[in-house]
Amino acid sequence: MPLQTVLLAVGRGDKDRIGALAETVTDIAGPAGATVVLAHVFGDDEYADVREKLGIAPTAEVTADDVAERYSTVREIRATLDDAGLDVVVRGSVGDYGDEVVDLADEDSADLVVVGGRGRSPTGKAVFGSTAQSVMLNSPCPVTFVRED
Repeated sequence: MPLQTVLLAVGRGDKDRIGALAETVTDIAGPAGATVVLAHVFGDDEYADVREKLGIAPTAEVTADDVAERYSTVREIRATLDDAGLDVVVRGSVGDYGDEVVDLADEDSADLVVVGGRGRSPTGKAVFGSTAQSVMLNSPCPVTFVRED
């Protein structure tokens, strides 16, 4: 099965992992010539806050894709992927992070999803949940987890 589409899910906690995420995706997508879908999911409250911080009027007709394109972490990682010569498409979504990442992977027919996170103990996962774990369990394709140092 050829690798054609890699979905890189970037969350607001991934600012410190940009280098590791970009390196991982470049190492995987580059040799395969795969398109990278750079996805950012906004929580409902976060989306309104980000729109306001970006100076987007509440009545302006913009999509979550448009807002994601302007989000600083997305712009930063996109620049790195563009410099590596990768074909990049930015997608945005609003809702539950894990559910939306899985939906985007399905919609974009992703062959691989890449997510970042930090290692946590089994107890920590049980008490607080794990978005990355949710994506791994529900993704329509394999998932690569990039752990925080």
